[in-house]
Amino acid sequence: MSPLRNYLVISGTYWAFTLTDGALRMLVVLYFYQLGYSPLSIASLFLFYELFGIVTNLLGGLAATRFGLKSTLLVGLTLQIFALLMLTVPTENLTVLYVMGAQALSGIAKDLNKMSAKSSIKQLFPVNAKDNKLFKWVAILTGSKNILKGVGFFLGGFLLAHYGFQTALFILAFSLLITLLLAIPLLVSSQTKINHKAKFSQLFSNDPAVNWLSAARFFLFGSRDVWFVVALPVYLVSQLNWQFDQVGSFFAFWLAGYGLMQAYAPWLLQYCKQTRHSTDRKITQQLAIILALIPAGMALGLYLSLGTNWIIINGLALYGIIFALNSAVHSYLIIEWSDHQKISMNVGFYYMANAGGRLTGTILSGLVYQYYDLIGCLIISSFFVVFTVILSRHLPASNSISP
Repeated sequence: MSPLRNYLVISGTYWAFTLTDGALRMLVVLYFYQLGYSPLSIASLFLFYELFGIVTNLLGGLAATRFGLKSTLLVGLTLQIFALLMLTVPTENLTVLYVMGAQALSGIAKDLNKMSAKSSIKQLFPVNAKDNKLFKWVAILTGSKNILKGVGFFLGGFLLAHYGFQTALFILAFSLLITLLLAIPLLVSSQTKINHKAKFSQLFSNDPAVNWLSAARFFLFGSRDVWFVVALPVYLVSQLNWQFDQVGSFFAFWLAGYGLMQAYAPWLLQYCKQTRHSTDRKITQQLAIILALIPAGMALGLYLSLGTNWIIINGLALYGIIFALNSAVHSYLIIEWSDHQKISMNVGFYYMANAGGRLTGTILSGLVYQYYDLIGCLIISSFFVVFTVILSRHLPASNSISP
């Protein structure tokens, strides 16, 4: 199988999974809010999703080096099907603990797929190849994933509004089953085991650049999820009286735009480097500084009652642009700084930090919103980005970004 075809097969399975992941997230948030769950209770439903994502990213890299990325990709698809079907039981059986268990499977599935897809990109390039195309392919995969996740958010809201919770889950599970059956023969020769005997002691990175980048990633994604995961959709429904499909559509457009910005990040950032002669570290810091100002400004605007809809829509648009660029640089650098033999290990460790940030942000999203409303979530978000700025100062001053 040619490298390009291999890339397309992996991307296709990752895209299909991402659709169901985004739809499931929107279904759970909106449906359980409809059942009367508090914001903190809704956030707790995702506790195992993020917690098991941390463990999966840590151990998934080890599994990939021993069994191959193809295996981890297919296992991820299978687990997501089981997670979707688990939630199709009658409503009275959907206890908090049971839903948390289903979300745990989904969290494992999500991070197995993400780690497999992003690690596989590095293998498309020879060890001695120049990296001028690497950033482009990483950005395309990451950007397209978020576009599809946005479509998934819309799909979740649409399916809930028109077909109900259980039927929506059956539709998603069946679609993913078709993807799995198609992927098995197509991936037969697409991935082989990495020729490296990983040890448990190697799960934690000893590369300072990877460690600092992972720490910055923790706070970057914590800053997003502290207001994005639970607080914002609940706010739109409860305070602005939006309908479920309106909320899903709004998140879909936001994530689609966010994904497009990630896909075009190599060209945009290359232009910045040519005009300002900035290093990757400096660009990362500058983007984070701008990002920190946005939720702080939104919180001030909401406090002063300057126009809720205008602040949320425009603030989110600006936040999405800057966050997308920052995230794209991070996603590229972790792959650029990892050699071929340790790529899945480093990516797994890095996304473990990513999942840790999401976990922290998710819990705080429900907790802070319940007591301090959306303004409190935005203030915490701004402080988290400030920590990203501080940690980014320790990144290597490389100058490798090119389209």
